[in-house]
Amino acid sequence: MRFFSFFTPSPDAASRKEIFLFNTLTGKKEQFVPLKNGKVKMYHCGPTVYQHAHIGNLRSYLFADTLKRLFLSHQYKVRQVINITDVGHLTGDEDEGEDKIEKEARKRKKTAREITKFYTDAFFNDIKKLGINTSNTFFPRATDYIREQIALVEKLEKKGYTYKISDGVYFDTSKFLEYGKLGSIDVNSLKEGARVAANNEKRNPSDFALWKFSPQKNSGQAVREQEWNSPWGKGFPGWHLECSAISQKLLGETFDIHTGGTDHIPVHHNNEIAQSEGVTGKPLSRYWMHNAFVTVANEKMAKSLGNFYTLADLEKKGIRALSYRYWLLTAHYRSPVSFTWEAVEGAQTALKRLSLHIKELEEEKIGSVISIYKEKFDSAVTDDLNTPEAIAFLWELVKDEKISPQDKKATLLYFDTMLGLSFSTLPSLFEHTKNIPEEVQKLVEERETARKEKDWEKADSLRKEIAQKGFVVEDSENGPVIKPIIEVQPR
Repeated sequence: MRFFSFFTPSPDAASRKEIFLFNTLTGKKEQFVPLKNGKVKMYHCGPTVYQHAHIGNLRSYLFADTLKRLFLSHQYKVRQVINITDVGHLTGDEDEGEDKIEKEARKRKKTAREITKFYTDAFFNDIKKLGINTSNTFFPRATDYIREQIALVEKLEKKGYTYKISDGVYFDTSKFLEYGKLGSIDVNSLKEGARVAANNEKRNPSDFALWKFSPQKNSGQAVREQEWNSPWGKGFPGWHLECSAISQKLLGETFDIHTGGTDHIPVHHNNEIAQSEGVTGKPLSRYWMHNAFVTVANEKMAKSLGNFYTLADLEKKGIRALSYRYWLLTAHYRSPVSFTWEAVEGAQTALKRLSLHIKELEEEKIGSVISIYKEKFDSAVTDDLNTPEAIAFLWELVKDEKISPQDKKATLLYFDTMLGLSFSTLPSLFEHTKNIPEEVQKLVEERETARKEKDWEKADSLRKEIAQKGFVVEDSENGPVIKPIIEVQPR
């Protein structure tokens, strides 16, 4: 029997709990008030599809998914957009260098379309493994919105924000007086050659390309595959342009929430604001939210540094995608997390342990959500997505022997609408959850109690009793792991 067939919490929309979110624009936590009652529109900067997304990239989409689940669980209707960058993202991340997709296509001797299709499909496969909810989520491709991007540049041109130089049409940031307002960026600190690429023809170091011209034949530069005619010449859109054009088309001139990684704040998101608000004179997004990096040895995980891992790398080591999801949820989205194999293995150990408890409830009927636990959990997640505290309440519930199995099951299901850990299939995900006798599980729980009470003699005695029944207990910071004794015997 499946753990559940269908479960949706249905609180009265009028009694929604207040939600507080940290707004990068103001630098403080604020109560969320939607533009339209009961509806939320969100835009999330998506992947550039020239290589596999690494697990640091994927944190942004798990963060966006958690935010979406929060609103859905509080009876909001959510419209969500995640763009697919399939043209225009240069190797310098600003306006210089080669187009990442064109470069990869030449390297692999493929067409740009073949490259973008392959890695777009890979991205969708990754987010599916992570349990990301894609219902009513739109994934527009930049190449499908070229007309809208050209129209946006034309509007900026009419308002006097643009100028043309040898390699393209640029936005004059000195004309937008609020440039750099996101994250309190000091425009004077954006020196050429650092975050902003050097270009002697630009009027200001922070100016950015709206439309780039294709290299001329016999110029010594690689001929582009993806290019379009425009009023200024044949070329392709700048990387920042697609987000403004797509969001305006699908969400309107102003929407509720815009998210991305913290690395987007200084340049990409400030450029989005300038080109969007330069046209409309209205705020692009009312709330700006950013997730912190996944680091390796105190450095940001990045393709450019070669210090990255993909979900496939984790799976080769026996780490499930949902274990990685669980690990990220144990940290606040605004806190950097340091990736180590020991850390994700510990998270998987905890998730395995959770699966044992869930398996025990499979045959139980669904009871009622326990109000005190619901209140604790909701208070955590509505306080700027405090998922670490929410996870702590989950374990508190699991260990609470005063709660009936039926009510515990209902409450866990309610938690999972936010956490997205797929409790319906979690027990079958791990082989170790099978064929562990109930008496062994009880002995393990008794031993845990003895250890907490520092009754080491009793704990040791219980370990031996468990071994006599054919199982070994391995202790970790996340709790005990039970394995058949044959798995740890030497060959």
